[in-house]
Parts: sequence; C-alpha cells; structure tokens
Amino acid sequence: MRFAVVGAGMSGILAAIKLRMAGHEDVVVLEKADRVGGTWRENRYPGLACDVPAHAYTYEFAPNPEWSAYFVGGTEIQAYFEKTVDDYGVRPMIRFDSEVSTIDWLDGEWRVATAGGDIHHADVVIVASGVLHHPNMPDIPGLESFSGPAMHTARWDADLDLTGKRIGVIGNGSTGVQMVAHLGLEGHEVVHFQRTPQWIMPTPNFLYSEEDKARFRESVTAIDAVRYHPDFLAAIDRFTNGVTDMNSPGIREVEELCRRNLEENVHDPVLREMLRPNYRAACKRLIYSGTYYEAVQKPAVEVVVGPIERIVPEGVIDGAGVLHRLDVLALATGFDADRYIRPAKVRGEEGVELDDVWAERCAAYLGVAVPGFPNLFFLNGPTSPLGNFSLIDIAERQWGFIEQLIAPLATGEARTIAIRDDAFAAQEAARVAAHRNTIWSSGCTSYYLDKTGVPIVWPWTYDLFRQRTKTPDFAAFELA
Repeated sequence: MRFAVVGAGMSGILAAIKLRMAGHEDVVVLEKADRVGGTWRENRYPGLACDVPAHAYTYEFAPNPEWSAYFVGGTEIQAYFEKTVDDYGVRPMIRFDSEVSTIDWLDGEWRVATAGGDIHHADVVIVASGVLHHPNMPDIPGLESFSGPAMHTARWDADLDLTGKRIGVIGNGSTGVQMVAHLGLEGHEVVHFQRTPQWIMPTPNFLYSEEDKARFRESVTAIDAVRYHPDFLAAIDRFTNGVTDMNSPGIREVEELCRRNLEENVHDPVLREMLRPNYRAACKRLIYSGTYYEAVQKPAVEVVVGPIERIVPEGVIDGAGVLHRLDVLALATGFDADRYIRPAKVRGEEGVELDDVWAERCAAYLGVAVPGFPNLFFLNGPTSPLGNFSLIDIAERQWGFIEQLIAPLATGEARTIAIRDDAFAAQEAARVAAHRNTIWSSGCTSYYLDKTGVPIVWPWTYDLFRQRTKTPDFAAFELA
C-alpha cells in the first residue's frame, strides 16, 4: 500500500513511525517547512512552553527520561521530536519544503500535488496538518505604520535583542500570558494589551534533579508514575468531565481554583478587578500559569484591558486615547483554528470539495473521517477533543482507530473505506445538541466556536472518546 502523510509535526511523525512499525514501506511525509516539529518549530517567542506535563506530552512508545522539568519549554520539545524522528528512522520518508496544494481522488487513488509541482500517488492519505499553524493577524488600524519590529509570535525573530526595549504584547491567550510572564520576570518593560482578561489556573513548576533523571533512565515505571500520577489523572478527569456539563461540580471546582488564584495572588484591588473575567472559567481555553500574576505586579509591567483604537509609529493608542510608547510589538493573536488542511484544495468522490463540505462548520467523525473522502483520515481533525490535556494522547488513540480501519485495505478485503453519510450526520446532530450544555457554550467568544457559534470540539467525556476510538463500529463505514 502507498501512504501519503501531510505534515511532519507531532501527528505526522506519529503516523510515519506507526506505519513503519506495521511494515509499510511506501510512505511519504510531505512537510511545507524545512524541519519537523509543527507548532514547536513555528513558535520561538520568549517564554514558549507546553501547559501539559512533559512526561504526558510524550509518545507512549518513546518515553524521554531527559525532560528537565515537570513543564518544559518549546526548544526542549522541538529537540524531542527531532530526536524521535531519527531514533525511529523515519527522516528519509520526509520531503521537506513540500507544501501540499491539492489532494484529488481520481481513478480509485489519491493524487497529492505540492506547490513545487511534484505529484505523489497514494492509496491512503493521512492528514496531520494540525490546528494551530495559520497565524491570525489582527485587524488593527495603523499596524503597518509601527516604526519598530512588529511580528506575530509564530513568526518571532529569536535573534531579536530585547535589552532596554519597551515591549507591547497584544493578546492574552496562552502565548501572550507565557510571553508576558517570562519577560516581566526577566525585568523587561512590558505593556500587556488584552480585550478581555482570562481565568488562570495556577500551575507550579519544578525541575527534575539528576537523581530523578537517573531513575527515569533505569525504569519506565518511574516515568509512568509521573505520567499516570493519580492526582494528574484526577485533575484531567475533573476538567474533561466538567466541561461537558456547565453545572457540574467539577467545573465549579475549576472555577473556584481560578477565582482563589486571582483573589489571593493579585494584591492591588484595582489591578485585581481589571484582571477579573466576566465569563465562566474554561469557557475559553483555560490558561495555565504559575507566574503570570507575579509578573504583572512588577513595576515595569503594565496591563491595559479594553479595545485598541489604533497603532501609530510610536506605539499603541488604547480605547481611552492614551498613547503607549513602544519599541517592539508582539502579536500574540493566535491562529485561524478552523483552517486545518486548508488552503490546500481537497476533492473527494465525484469532485466534492472539502471547502464546500465545511462551508457551514468543520466536522469529522471522531475527528478522523469525512463522508465522500474514502481512504482519507485526519489526526486531531475537527471535532476532536481539545483542551488542557495532551494532544499526543488524542492522536495516538485516533491512530489506533485508523490502523483498524485500514486493516481491510491492507489484507485486500476492500479497496476503499469511508464513513457513511448517515453515521456522520447522526453524530453531528448529537454533537451539536450536546454542546448546548457544555461550558464552551456558556457565553463567551473563543477560537473553539465556528461561524454558527457551535464549538468545533468533542462535547462528551474523554472516557467516551476513549471507548469510541478503541474499536471501530464498521457498520458506520462503507467498504468497497
């Protein structure tokens, strides 16, 4: 069988390794950039880190005893992916600087074209393009007039010297919070612009000692004791079960932890109220930080809550008409999270275009399959679980599901497999209905919401996702 994998980030690396483990030799991974790593390659801003514990943000088959801390920075995660690619011998499968432009189902096979003009023929396509890779540029009047360096955090110049500079950070998702916390604690002058404040869950970090690492090297059991620690698993279950019911005790507990974090750690009552959100915790993606509130109380850090009127060469004019003079502008304004494989054109049976199928909302059966696109599967596709837990775990569970779907193709029992229209429609109807009671629908704006206001995520418990992806219901699929 011939396989084409789109993307060499976390999910694409997983697919390549798993296909090689299964004995498949005709595998090509098409990567638009010149290195692996996905979002960890794209992002290089000061303070970049993962808010999932390092030992949990690790492939199950490739534990890493060398993690330096409970939570680690992006450079360390990028190095892990680079090493894993080489350890498992899949680098020769990867074609770098090969951005996919079209994927067409023609004459019973997929034809994948790159922007450079190469054509790859495949029986199966694995779309591992990820979610957070199309930077969202803010529409702020005068942005182009700013006289100093101004860049999106996913296009950050890591060589930029910030010494003695006054830095403006626009946006307060995970990226903005991480950047402000890092720069503020390093003593930089920072102005943090945010339209709406965020609820923040406290997450103390700690370093692993050389003795800890020695134990991890000697025994995977020692790593598993961290990865599957009962307190961590209980927190994940509390969160993933709580968000599915906006009135659950679990989400109330999350809200209380966030409220106490704000009230006990921000001492200036004026600043405290500036930073108090007017929506419920976890309605937006919850922010995890153990240092942000400390950083914003430093004398050199200023918080501005509200709209931005415009940007001028000297800096930013806020909604009250105040000019904040700046030397550097960081645009921590997130990503277009509904793009996925697009702008590549994907055309399935009878020329149906994925753009048209997703015109109203992006969706895939269990985040994996879309009707009319046989032998094409997503990893971390739309309507997959999203939240403050490991996307590696989701991708690994989806891969186990996909592996079972392609088994009839590998044995010759079938040439194609596709999710049935009725099975997909039934899940979508149930998903949209279930979202009415989730915390994401409790009244806020977030990148989770599609253009109709429905979150593009799994609305049920994570336990149910584990069960549904453990063994495919082949009655929901059409084999030919």
